[in-house]
Amino acid sequence: MDTRTPLSRNTDLLKRREAAVPRGVATATPVFADRAANAEIWDAEGRRYIDFAGGIAVLNTGHRHPKVVEAVEAQLARFSHTAFQVMAYEPYIELAERLNALAPFSGQAKTILFTTGAEAVENAVKIARAATGRNGVIAFSGAFHGRSLMTSALTGKVNPYKKGFGTLPGEVWHLPMPIDHYSVTVADSLRALEMLFRCDIDPGQIAAFIIEPVQGEGGFHAAPKELMIALRALCDTHGIRLISDEVQAGFARTGKMFGIEHLGVEPDLVTMAKSLSGGFPLSGVLGRAELMDTVEPGGLGGTFGGSPIGCAAALAVLDIIAEDKLLERAEILGERMGQLEQLSAAAAQEYRRQANRRRMADSAQDKVDNVVKLRLAKAHKARKAAQNDL
Repeated sequence: MDTRTPLSRNTDLLKRREAAVPRGVATATPVFADRAANAEIWDAEGRRYIDFAGGIAVLNTGHRHPKVVEAVEAQLARFSHTAFQVMAYEPYIELAERLNALAPFSGQAKTILFTTGAEAVENAVKIARAATGRNGVIAFSGAFHGRSLMTSALTGKVNPYKKGFGTLPGEVWHLPMPIDHYSVTVADSLRALEMLFRCDIDPGQIAAFIIEPVQGEGGFHAAPKELMIALRALCDTHGIRLISDEVQAGFARTGKMFGIEHLGVEPDLVTMAKSLSGGFPLSGVLGRAELMDTVEPGGLGGTFGGSPIGCAAALAVLDIIAEDKLLERAEILGERMGQLEQLSAAAAQEYRRQANRRRMADSAQDKVDNVVKLRLAKAHKARKAAQNDL
C-alpha cells in the first residue's frame, strides 16, 4: 500500500511548473490562481486572497468587471481576429478616437495599437527616430521599459534584465533618477545630463527622452515636476521628443488618466498598456499627429496589434473609469494612504523614542549593576583577606 502523503494541489502544480517552464520567468508566489473577482483571488486549494498586485498594475478596474466581460463576450460573438492590416474594424478606430480625445497634450493626436507594453515602447522609439532622423535615446536609472532587446537597453537596471544577454542596442544613455531616499537631486540629474552632452553625445543626435511619471520597478518614485519642466525645455530647444511611459502609471492609477498630467508639461508621445484593457492583451502609442504620420505605411503594426477583443475590453474600461469616477476614487484613496503614511511615520518615531528611552534606562541600570558588582567584589576580596589574616 502506498503510504506517501498526497501532494497539495499548489505543490503539485509547482512541481509541474518547474519541470515544464524555464526558470527565467520567475513567479512571486508558490500558489496558483483558480478564479478571481474584483479585488479578490482564490488559489487552487480554495484559499482567498486580497489581490494587491493586480497582475502587475493591469487590473485598475478589477478582475472580470461585468462590463468588460459583457463587452468581450459581445465581440467574441462577432469575430475574434482579422489583423487590422488586412481588414480593419470599428472597435480599433473607436478606441483610437477616444484615446486621442484624452491626449495629455494640445493639438491633433493619433493612436496606434499593439499588444504588449514593451512593444509600445519599441514603437514609440521607432516613431521618435523616424520623426527626428536621430538615433539617441536617454532614459533614467531604475526605469523599467520592458524585456525585449531595445526595452532592456532602456531599462535602468542590469540584474536580471540585462545580465547574460550580450550586447544590447546602442545609442542608449541613462541619467540618475532624482530620488530623495538615495540623495539624488534634480540638480544632480541635470548636471549628469550636461556632462553627457559635453562628453559623449551632442543633443542634436538625441531622438527622445523616455521617462515614467511614476517609476514602478525603481521603487514607486514620482518624477519631480522640476525635472520634467527642465526636460521639456531641453526638448523644445534641441528638437528632442519627450516620451511619457504610462504603461504602469496610466488609466486612473494616479488620480489622472495619465500620470504626466500631474507634472505640468506636455509629452510628444505616450506609451500605454496594462490597465488600458482590463486584463486583456493590448497596448498602444498615443502621439502628436505630425509625429505619428512620419512613419511610412507598413513601418508600424503587428499581427495581433489592436486585437478586437482587447479593443472591446478597453472601450468598456474607459466607460468604467468615467462612470465609476475612478479618477476621483484614486485621489481619495491616495489621501487615505498619505494619512496612513503619516501615522506610520509618527508611530515609527514614537517607537524609536521609546527604544532610546529603554536603552538609556538599560544603560543606567547597567551602570548601577556594575557599581554593585564592583562593591560586592571588593567586599568579597576584603573578607577573603581577613580570613587569610586569621
